[in-house]
Amino acid sequence: MPTEEKPQTVKHWRDCMDVYDFLEQVRLRPGMWLPGGSLRHLQAILIGYQIAATVHSVDDPCDFWHGGAFSQWLGKHLDGSSTLGWAADIERNTPAGSTPVEEFFRLLDAYRRDTAPNVATSQLPG
Repeated sequence: MPTEEKPQTVKHWRDCMDVYDFLEQVRLRPGMWLPGGSLRHLQAILIGYQIAATVHSVDDPCDFWHGGAFSQWLGKHLDGSSTLGWAADIERNTPAGSTPVEEFFRLLDAYRRDTAPNVATSQLPG
């Protein structure tokens, strides 16, 4: 997640360390990754990311599967969700004056803030 103290820099996708590092690259250059600003393209990329990580036994939890942790959090945040997935939910609920991509990253930041303590606790040994 970008911070004011540490500006993010553009790098090649091969140099990304995890799904959130990759998402920061999308945030920096959304036009390159998301034709027409479509979150459905992003959702498809993240599903492919998760499938590839699973097939290659890479331990990189990806919360963006339909019905995954991000979808569940978003459903609570938006008071319900559709069967079309989180991209459609965000596109449908984007406030005036914002774009679906901007809204996704705003919600992603909130999701990470809300779930950060839970992730740290769940990774403790024992």
